[in-house]
Amino acid sequence: MPQPFAFATATEILFGRGQAAHAAGRAAALGRDVLLVHGRDAARSAWLADALCAKGCRVTGFAVGREPDMALVQAGVDAARTAQVMIAIGGGAVIDAGKAIAALVPATRPMLDHLEVVGRGLPLDRPPLPFIAMPTTAGTGAEVTRNAVIGVPEHARKVSLRDPMMLPRLAIVDPALTDGCPRAVTLASGLDAITQVIEPFVCTRANPLTDALCRDAIPRGLAALMRLMQAEDPAARDDMAWVSLSGGLALANAGLGAVHGLAGPLGGLTGATHGAICGALLPHVLRANRRAVRDDGLAARLDQVGAWIGAAFGEADADVDRAADLLADWARDAGLPGLTAQGVGADAMAQAATAAASSSSMKANPAMLDADALGAIMRAAG
Repeated sequence: MPQPFAFATATEILFGRGQAAHAAGRAAALGRDVLLVHGRDAARSAWLADALCAKGCRVTGFAVGREPDMALVQAGVDAARTAQVMIAIGGGAVIDAGKAIAALVPATRPMLDHLEVVGRGLPLDRPPLPFIAMPTTAGTGAEVTRNAVIGVPEHARKVSLRDPMMLPRLAIVDPALTDGCPRAVTLASGLDAITQVIEPFVCTRANPLTDALCRDAIPRGLAALMRLMQAEDPAARDDMAWVSLSGGLALANAGLGAVHGLAGPLGGLTGATHGAICGALLPHVLRANRRAVRDDGLAARLDQVGAWIGAAFGEADADVDRAADLLADWARDAGLPGLTAQGVGADAMAQAATAAASSSSMKANPAMLDADALGAIMRAAG
């Protein structure tokens, strides 16, 4: 019998091509004063603003042109004081910003009281505004997670604002919104999505439901991302959207591991892009975990991941060491820069190895990795 587990996600998920057309009507049913959180270029979401206005909504736009930090989130909260409902349409940074803004508008405490690691980590004292998430990249799965990652520059850290009430009211995952995504973004976000179905599968808190999601998504994501590096392919975009959604569902209900335990500190210290950091680290974390793991069941899961990666490259009998080499070489050939080229130097690596110990992501990693092991991983990913 499986061990008892819980599973929580967005109140409702709409998945598939054409589902974005329902966004305006669903938002208008929740409130007529809408804060529309979008990326740097407002023109890309103008169709949604027009559709909301046609439904009788008053729309205020708020641009997120970088990964969110406390100042940006606070500016969003100030812009949303009269909002009744919020929509975030964009990549993971946009959705995280929207999720944090929706959570903090009704809150009575200052933001820092609710932040993990650098703050008090207190739960929200009031429910967030109704929130609709619409991803335009296939990467973070933030549309179905209960946290938002926020930069705190004075601490050189990225930390989470986390609460079960932050799960979106509605997630609309329309793969058509990802069509034509730039190659470099597709590669980095796709490797992040693949990482987020591998880490929950091999972590210590996996459960039968997250396993069902990850077993399908790992080989599917590898194949789809390889196709997209060759040419634009709507079917591959559909698959990557599903993999990203599966990763969000899985990580929110099982956990992550050392890739994300290191990626948070490294992003805060250097400003490097989250997906690119994860993609560079993944092969080397897999290798280190397989060498250090002591649990036979978790070792078998890591071996299965190695076999899936090997099969994607025509080597179904590959062990984890060989699979790590295949994946790292392919990612570099596809254009993913190593950590050094991303601006991650020796000092940042040393600080990240120490900071990762306090990361929530490390708590479910399948093996104990000390600071020396984490430093070796980062140097190998350089």
